Amino acid sequence: MLLASIEPYAAIGVTILVVMVVAAGQLIVAQVFGPKVRHGPVKDRPYESGMPVVVDTHRRFNVRFFLVAMLFLLFDVELIFVWPWARVFHHAATTGATIPLEDGTPVGKGFLAVGMGIFFALLLFGLLYEWKRGALEWD
Repeated sequence: MLLASIEPYAAIGVTILVVMVVAAGQLIVAQVFGPKVRHGPVKDRPYESGMPVVVDTHRRFNVRFFLVAMLFLLFDVELIFVWPWARVFHHAATTGATIPLEDGTPVGKGFLAVGMGIFFALLLFGLLYEWKRGALEWD
């Protein structure tokens, strides 16, 4: 009985085992046959983007850099939600099929289009809000 309940997970276990063996093998081969690194004061000095470091690396940055980075992440991550919607919408629009919700209610392409319209309206509202607050200005 126990074997029958574990059997569906055997492939996952074998895959994890193979990945661990391959990773360990690669590390061992690289250690044994790879080049030996020599250390010294010049070799261990920090080197960034092709330029030697000439200023202190712990200087303070303007908070606007971080604000723009967060806005980029916010609007970039939102695109992750657009891709699955586009696939479902394309299927519904080309075949005329309906997609069942969790409760079994079938919805068509009109419902999907209105839902994405609301999603984009919220994104547009957020962008306009940030624009009005001056988050996108670099004065």
